[in-house]
Amino acid sequence: MTTDPSESSDLLRRAGQGDAQALGRLLEAQRKRLRRMVRLRLDPRLQGRIDPSDVIQEAYLEAAERLAEYLRDPKMPFFLWLRFLTGQKLLELRRRHLGTQARDVARELSIYQGAMPEASSACLAAQLLGKRTAPLEAAIRAEMKLRLQEALNGMEPLDREVLALRHFEQFNNAETAQLLGISESGASSRYLRALKRLKDILGQAPGFFEK
Repeated sequence: MTTDPSESSDLLRRAGQGDAQALGRLLEAQRKRLRRMVRLRLDPRLQGRIDPSDVIQEAYLEAAERLAEYLRDPKMPFFLWLRFLTGQKLLELRRRHLGTQARDVARELSIYQGAMPEASSACLAAQLLGKRTAPLEAAIRAEMKLRLQEALNGMEPLDREVLALRHFEQFNNAETAQLLGISESGASSRYLRALKRLKDILGQAPGFFEK
């Protein structure tokens, strides 16, 4: 695997020339980050029915088929292209499994003239609590999750998305602003506002911030 830009560029060039091994290395290097995105944006109604690895594999198959098309006119960085394809697969799976229940455009965010599944409050709350469950008893954890969901639901959708991109998908502020079509100062203020709101709630959980 590689995260070095020059090496990634070389692998992409070789992949475009038909080097399957180079393409495999290039795709594998993005798997962990894409898996985190899928877990965050997978519709809660489909959790347990769809494996994130299967979603990513479908996206990788399409990426292999469309690589030449991408390289002819790369309008976005390679990782964002893969992320876009993966988001499209999530939307397809949601519509396939849920039918008319999935037709909720309010839960899709327009990015790069396409759509990306919104990070739901339930998924965000679960992720926030998921890494720090040991000090929390089940009853306290359940209460905290409910309070987090209520706080997240009370945020503007754009604030939730900034939180998801910055805190969970690990985009920097400039990348987040570009993805959402807002100013960097706007992205920063939204992120800080969302964090403060959540920290006020999480700070009330015994032991949550203990190492």
